[in-house]
Order: sequence, then structure tokens, then C-alpha cells
Amino acid sequence: MNASAHVITADLLRDLARDLLAAARVPSGAAEVVAGSLVEADLAGHGSHGVRRIVPYLGQIDAGVILPGAGPEVVSRRGATAVVSGRRGFGQPAARLASAEAAALAAAHGVGVVAIRECNHVGRLGEYAEALARQGLIAQIVGNADPTVAPYGGHRRMLGTNPMAWAVPRAGGTAVVMDWATAAMAEGKLGLLRAAGSPAPEGVVVDPEGRPSTDPADFYRGGALLPFGGHKGYGLSVLIELVGGLLTGTGAACSPEYDGTFGTVVTAVDVTAFVDLDVYVAQVEAFCEALRASGPGVVVPGEPEAGTRAERLKEGIPVPAPVWAELTGLASRLGVPWPDTPPGG
Repeated sequence: MNASAHVITADLLRDLARDLLAAARVPSGAAEVVAGSLVEADLAGHGSHGVRRIVPYLGQIDAGVILPGAGPEVVSRRGATAVVSGRRGFGQPAARLASAEAAALAAAHGVGVVAIRECNHVGRLGEYAEALARQGLIAQIVGNADPTVAPYGGHRRMLGTNPMAWAVPRAGGTAVVMDWATAAMAEGKLGLLRAAGSPAPEGVVVDPEGRPSTDPADFYRGGALLPFGGHKGYGLSVLIELVGGLLTGTGAACSPEYDGTFGTVVTAVDVTAFVDLDVYVAQVEAFCEALRASGPGVVVPGEPEAGTRAERLKEGIPVPAPVWAELTGLASRLGVPWPDTPPGG
């Protein structure tokens, strides 16, 4: 555990996150969903999408970007497709509704594709993909975001971090899960480095003049993130703009039509439309075992998060000191009871 972090149980952190959101006029149902999603990200080891998001979320409420009382709804259905409107409320409830709709469509048609419009930040895409995989579905989710990433060969902010997630069912209700941004680093992770006073890896950031930098602050001074894998990550990001951005009516990140939200498309595929689920899962397990046996350092996508989750459920979640200080200050302003030092902190 990081000595500079406060260690807190998942249940207590979830309760505290919910209380902060409720104190900021977020309805109880949405507060429960959002707090649960943030803590799940922290459990998985992805603090960039964890409780550190509460402070910017509440800032978006104050700015009128997030309408805390607005709940999502299905606005249209056609065959194996549907459209969900997040109604500019929190994105997590919208992503949950879209995932449930995609699963229902897949049960009826073999595949379900749901676009989410008027959708704010949904958190970690892998959360929803994994939940679908646990239902015996193959899931793919993409989303475009505000422009922070330069195209390959350039240095202006033209693309979002544009994450994508895949998940495939495994035995025992687990899943193979791939979830990452098409940027070399998600902005949230860069923010954690900046808060910790740590440098960014090379190949992640350029400064406002387009020069390579390892200082996270150069991004916040007007620089840009870079796509991962050079032209390959750039190409994936372009496609996510054209699918996540345009199918949802959100717009491509750098276009005048971009509405500032998070254009998300959820696809669910029923394995049994093609092969027997038990046979498929057995083959997935055999493949995963072969991968692990090929070298001592080989892990299957999703296994690091599963291991971190199991460890943190047992030992607690380390909340970095700067994040804890932000949350403590927010609690003081909102009048929310807050522990000086959490158990184990």
C-alpha cells in the first residue's frame, strides 16, 4: 500500500461518496449508482475513474453541465437497435440502462446495439462490458469525448481520449476484459500524476508548441495528449469519433456540432446465436490457460483488475492523499460528516 494514501474499506468509501453526491442535490438513486461505479473503478485499480471524479462532477453540476435530477430513458427502438437519452444527467445511469437494453435486444435478436445521446461521462467502460459478459454476452463499447488528443503527426487537440472496451465471458462468471483509451494515457491518469508531482512517460504529452514533454502540467497549459501506438491508436480514435460521436448525435470532438457530451455506443452479442455457450466458455478458458503457460509474465486481460479488486476488498482501497484532501474539503463545505483518518489510514 502507498504510505501517502489513506486506506479505506470499499463499503465506507461508497457510503461517503454517496453522501457527498446527495449533499449536492443528486437524487438518492443516481447517487447510489454513481458512487458505486466510482468505487468499483477504485477497486479495479483505476483511480483515474474513481472517487477523484466527485469534485469535477460537482463542478459540472454547478456549471449546469450535469443536470442531477435528469434520469435516462429509451427514446426509440428499431429491430435490434435502440437509442437512449441520458438527458444530460449523470452518465452512469444512462450507461446502465443502455447495457440492459442491449442485453434485452441481444436476447431477442442475437445482437443488440444501443446509442446513448445527451450523455455525460459514464465512468469506466469496462464496468459495463464486464457486466454484459457475466450474462454470457460478448460486449463492445466505444465513446468519444472532448478534444484533448492530437492526431498522429500533429499537435493540436482534435480528438477525444476515445476509450473502447471489449469483454468476453469466462468460466465462473468472470470475463476477459479489455478497456483503455486510444490516447497514450487517459486524462484522469495524467491528472493523478500531476497531483502526485510525478512525470509522465515519454510519448504521452506534447507542450503547447508541440514539443515532446514529460511534464503533466504542459497538457493543462494547452498542450495535447498523443494517441497510443502512433498511427494505429490514431486510426482507432478516428473510427470512434465517427461511430461514438456521429451515431449518437454528439458530433466529432473537434467539429462545430460537438455538444460537449460523451457519445457512447454499446453492442452486445449473444454467444448462443452462434455456438453453445458452455462449449465457447470452455474454449475461452483453454485459450487463456495456454496464454498463461507460454511465459511466467503472461496475464490475460481483466486478470490484473480482478486481482486488485480481490486484494482491495480484503485490505481496503488506498485513496491518494491529494484526493483525500479534496474530498475532505468538499465534505466540509457541504456539511457532510467525514472521518479525520479512515480505518487503516
